[in-house]
Amino acid sequence: MSEVKISAEPRTEFGKGGARRTRRAGLVPAVLYGHGEKPKHIALPALEFAAAIRHGGANQLLNIEISDGTRALALPKAIQRDPIKDTFEHVDLILVRRGEKVTVDVPVHLTGEPARDTLVMHEHDTLSVQADATRLPESLEVSIEGLEPGSQVTAGDVPLPAGTELIAERETVVAVITAAPTAEQMAAEAGEVEEPAEAEEGAEGAESEGAEGAEAGEQAPAQAGAES
Repeated sequence: MSEVKISAEPRTEFGKGGARRTRRAGLVPAVLYGHGEKPKHIALPALEFAAAIRHGGANQLLNIEISDGTRALALPKAIQRDPIKDTFEHVDLILVRRGEKVTVDVPVHLTGEPARDTLVMHEHDTLSVQADATRLPESLEVSIEGLEPGSQVTAGDVPLPAGTELIAERETVVAVITAAPTAEQMAAEAGEVEEPAEAEEGAEGAESEGAEGAEAGEQAPAQAGAES
């Protein structure tokens, strides 16, 4: 994965109010930390940062040029988004060095088509791997072409680029191939779902009749007493 150059400026305002003002100015509040250095609060251009993440994903290597004259090589560690606006609220960035090995979670994509009348259950969307900070894979691919029901794809089956080491357990299940349900099975399942509802209605009817009978029984003695 190639690195992306991005500008930044030191951030002097903190807290919710300061973060809101930073975002209103078209910037994303961020903090740089790692290698035993004191955390450094910076602000990244929102549009440039969004473009970088779209280009390389959550593991995009950033070559940050800060307006105070310092530079930093960093990876996103945690990204907070606004779930409604889909904007970036805050970013934690971890400092890295060229040649340094880092562990990241990389997306896994399934390629090909399994056997007919099957379903694919994707158990894990990412796998933990270790690689040079400047050579992180954007994604991993594994084929499910022609796989029959009962087949599994594990982390150990996923091909890795040169220089990348699997950190996740090799037995970690990535995907499972199962037989697709038949029309009869789906109809039977639908019937099983409806039966409890009908039984429930019958129980309610019985309770209602019982309640009416109880009321009639309670009223009868009172009427007899009145006549006497």
